[in-house]
Amino acid sequence: MHNRLSSKNWGLIMLDRDGFRPNVGIILLNQKNQVFWGKRIRTHSWQFPQGGIDRGESPEQAMFRELHEEVGLQPEHVRIVARTRDWLRYEVPDRFIRRDARGHYKGQKQIWYLLQLIGHDWDLNLRATDHPEFDAWRWHDYWVPLDVVVEFKRGVYEMALTELARYLPRQDFRNRFLRSNVRAREFERHPPGPGHEPNFELPPGASFDPNPNAPHPAPDPSSTNDPLHAPR
Repeated sequence: MHNRLSSKNWGLIMLDRDGFRPNVGIILLNQKNQVFWGKRIRTHSWQFPQGGIDRGESPEQAMFRELHEEVGLQPEHVRIVARTRDWLRYEVPDRFIRRDARGHYKGQKQIWYLLQLIGHDWDLNLRATDHPEFDAWRWHDYWVPLDVVVEFKRGVYEMALTELARYLPRQDFRNRFLRSNVRAREFERHPPGPGHEPNFELPPGASFDPNPNAPHPAPDPSSTNDPLHAPR
């Protein structure tokens, strides 16, 4: 949230002396070390939650605010696993910057947080505010496909995922193997029929995808959640 700004409130945002806006990014893990992967509303672009840091906010305070605004979670639903040591920067091409901001705004500098979900899937809510950022979501393997991320953000995504990968919680493979055997035997007894839907209630605003690692259409670079983004 706090990403599309008009010329009227252009003077209210924070930029450093190099023209970068402070921002936070969020990599949210479930118990299988899969990551929350959100589809930008009304686009084919997928990304992690992120948003600008307001005046007077610390990066951690901004992270918790964005976590609630974009995916509906509260601090008690997550555990902070790690964060990047320093700012990671990306520049926004001029054609994606509003005319009144060109020459001032250059891009984003981000602190990335790795969070562990200790709540439940149904705690997620894409409609926590009147201005949702996502219209669908899924759990995806940690190394997400960067070809569905808008091009100028891909380098930062790769740096954040690489730096934070060392902090991924250890998995109990023995228990996972036992659970998978139970599920396999259950599947043999009760195979799903055509059009099978999940036997659980999806969070508000969520959509179910039985194949989370299937390829997606390339993102539309004309629609990003960067501040001062030029209108389509």
